[in-house]
Amino acid sequence: MPEPVKPRRPYDSPLRREQAAETRRRILHAAQERFERNGYAATSMAGIASGAGVSLKTVYLVFDTKSGLLRALWHLLLRGEQESIPVGEQPWYREVLDEPDPTRQLRLNMRNSLMVKARASAMLEVIRSAASVDPDIGALWQRIQTEFHDNQHAIVQSIADKQALATGLDVASATDILWALNHPSLYALLAGERGWSPERYEHWLSELLSAQLLAREAD
Repeated sequence: MPEPVKPRRPYDSPLRREQAAETRRRILHAAQERFERNGYAATSMAGIASGAGVSLKTVYLVFDTKSGLLRALWHLLLRGEQESIPVGEQPWYREVLDEPDPTRQLRLNMRNSLMVKARASAMLEVIRSAASVDPDIGALWQRIQTEFHDNQHAIVQSIADKQALATGLDVASATDILWALNHPSLYALLAGERGWSPERYEHWLSELLSAQLLAREAD
């Protein structure tokens, strides 16, 4: 009796994985260029495929939908090379929570926020603009806002645990202040519209947040 034929395993190799990763990078790069230049609605998957030098079928195989592609691009810009790791688990975010000095915590938070804003602020505006016309992007926008607020809350809670919040300021109010002042829309106004340098923005906001949030003894 002949032995049953074993199903073939999909061929895999480091070279093939690297080629797939390079294709993904090219698609994301082409998508970013077109989303930022033309907006979400005016950007087609065919245009992205052309810019990446791949077939339209390949773009859909890698990302499935245009909204899925935009979501993946946002995660890359927000989280950096470790795009599969949520912000709350990123080493640069954990460094803020682990810092014992409240003033330095706020400065580290501004450093991290500026790093993200520099690479992602334009894409965030694309997402915000598309949120009202595409339900999937609307859900992404709401999740971005919620996660950003949650991450700022964790930092404020860490400061509060050190008894370092300004007198009369509760965690909820302090979180709203940090969320609002650290919001990318303020950076877009000052850096984008008014031409502030990143260094000026970072110094100004660090000083303002320390004055708003921290007890005098913590300075």
